[in-house]
Order: sequence, then C-alpha cells, then structure tokens
Amino acid sequence: MTAAMSVQYDVDLDLRGLNCPLPILRTKKQLVTMGNGQVVRARATDPHSVIDFKAFCIKTGHELVEHWQHEDEFHFLVRKRGAG
Repeated sequence: MTAAMSVQYDVDLDLRGLNCPLPILRTKKQLVTMGNGQVVRARATDPHSVIDFKAFCIKTGHELVEHWQHEDEFHFLVRKRGAG
C-alpha cells in the first residue's frame, strides 16, 4: 500500500461495480452533504474512474489528495474544497 492509508477520511464511499458516470455522480452527491475540508474515500472498480476523478477535481476545485490502485480496485481520497 501507499502512505495514503495513513490519511484520515470522514466518509467511505463504496462505488465498486458501478460504471461511468455513476462513481463521479455519487461522489459529487456525497460531497454536497459534507463540510469544507472533509475527505471522502471513494472505492471503484471502473478503470475509467482514474481519468474521471482527476478531471472532476480539476473542474470543481476539490482536492484529489491521493489515488492508488490495489488489485482490481481504485481508491481516491477527495477533500471538499473550502469556500473561497
């Protein structure tokens, strides 16, 4: 594993088995309910999710803290952007 395993997260979102665009849509929906600075860990099995999460964070300003692959799963730590 990576050092990312030591990063604390507030919500664990299981997106395994879902295909594009559902992992991003569900992550976006979850982030709406979270406070600024909180972190969601998203776990997905769709290989396209790597590109999707990177693009989503660039577009929205949320921080992609870390991402890694473990076996057939892709893990993403996304920090909700703060206001201004």
